[in-house]
Amino acid sequence: MSGSTNRPVGRRTFVLATAAAAGTAALGGTASAAAFGWSDDGSNYVVDTGANLVFKVSKSNGDLTSLVYRGTEYQGYGGKNSHIESGLGSSTVSIRQSGSTILVSVAYGTLRHYYAARSGENNIYLWTNRADTSVASTRFILRVKAGLFLNDEPDSYTYAPTAIEASDVFAKSDGQTRSKHYSKLRVMDYDYVGWSANGVGLWIVRSNHEKASGGPFYRSLLRHQSADGGGLYEILHYAQNQTEAERFGLQGPYVIALTDGGAPSSSLFPGALTTSWADSLGISGYVPASGRGRVAGVGITGRNTAYPYTVGLANSAAQYWGSARSSDGYFSIGGVLPGTYTLTVYKGELAVHTGSVTVTAGGTTTLNTIAIASSNDPSNATAIWRINDWNGTPSGFKNADLMTYAHPSDVRAAAWTGNVVIGSGSETSAFPCYIWKDVNSGLLVYFRLTAAQAAAAHTLRIGVTTAYANGRPQVVINDTWTSAIPSPPTQPSTRSLTNGSYRGNNHTFTYSVPASAWKTDTSQYNVLKINVVSGSGTTGYLSAGTAIDAIDLLA
Repeated sequence: MSGSTNRPVGRRTFVLATAAAAGTAALGGTASAAAFGWSDDGSNYVVDTGANLVFKVSKSNGDLTSLVYRGTEYQGYGGKNSHIESGLGSSTVSIRQSGSTILVSVAYGTLRHYYAARSGENNIYLWTNRADTSVASTRFILRVKAGLFLNDEPDSYTYAPTAIEASDVFAKSDGQTRSKHYSKLRVMDYDYVGWSANGVGLWIVRSNHEKASGGPFYRSLLRHQSADGGGLYEILHYAQNQTEAERFGLQGPYVIALTDGGAPSSSLFPGALTTSWADSLGISGYVPASGRGRVAGVGITGRNTAYPYTVGLANSAAQYWGSARSSDGYFSIGGVLPGTYTLTVYKGELAVHTGSVTVTAGGTTTLNTIAIASSNDPSNATAIWRINDWNGTPSGFKNADLMTYAHPSDVRAAAWTGNVVIGSGSETSAFPCYIWKDVNSGLLVYFRLTAAQAAAAHTLRIGVTTAYANGRPQVVINDTWTSAIPSPPTQPSTRSLTNGSYRGNNHTFTYSVPASAWKTDTSQYNVLKINVVSGSGTTGYLSAGTAIDAIDLLA
């Protein structure tokens, strides 16, 4: 699901900078006239954009081996080049110039990868066409030399003394944790990632992710820094906590953009980038704007205006998304490949409506007002009590925000215990966002019922956003009634709760509690115990666990 949000990444607000119209020398530190064109140094194709940028592409494997801007080399850390995956190996690499565009084409088995330069621009446009699983995952890694930029995202700084999980989560001596996975952001939350220092900005502007997987809420690697240098990522498919099957085909363009220190031009952002100049380049799988369509909805009723709503389109070939206007729910999603899609309306990250829509090339499919059925939003059910509200995320629970950029063992995390009393006013903030079999299973919820309520059976609901190792809740009421162990819903098989992502497949567990389970003395608290059960997982934070969306007892 592709989208366009104009939100920069990082803790600073950058002033938009325009690239110099006439370049400084790319290979030297002094200003001189630069000519647009390319050459062959024997091992690489050398492309001069005619501005301030010269880059090299290996003729043997398609790696980006050099990135020189204003005479400074930015490419490379740890002796590694920038490339798809960890490098493609022996490839067929070719180059050609067509007017004001130079295209470098890389063929590796069934995979095709492209670099394009435009005369007078400090940008490199990239496309990747992955046809099958012969390349395990698809990500482009821009490797940046150490010491050129400040470490302004410390949670993704991966140089720390102690590896505490696998080889990619680390702990510092002060107890804070670091990992390249800790990006904080969902795909829909950013348009670009990178750094700015000393009058230079280096960025990757993401593609529209139409051939990626996971939808608008997916979280994955964005950037990291270590003692050896930094990495900027464009993740086209990544298996960690993945909720969807892989999609294949051409993804792009995504853009390596260099600036005078400011943010990349918004004209490069997903949904705004116009690449009609690429229509005739012969890029495998390329579909021009004329071969795409649009979906527009006049509005959405039945919304809870306290939440943002997102509309997603998805089928086996492509994914797209757009935000619904807060005032009336109007939405418009453009650049869509022809086909029939499942249309999903999300309240926060919770699906509350699904339908079908067909898109044709060159056309706009206009939808009448979408009405969200009251029964599709679990928040509309009358509850005796409710912990958190249903929105498809653990937001509001204890440690929820921290878990998008830290390990659960991080010293900044509050205690993972969290027994709560209904009516205390702190039910949600005191209750932990995650529950593990080996860490905090057996959490207690205390609540009173009126005589009439205690005389009736009730439905208990526990909503989860993902689970690790088939972790799911089994409940006990007053130590006298125990629910059956529910079947595990389909969830990603990889790590999730420890690598910065709570996003999986939202699922609601329901338990029919008989009247005999309740205490008849209305002055006494009833006690709900929530255990996590599973025969999978290991120990500690890698034992079976689950992330909580909401818990309620229906009237």
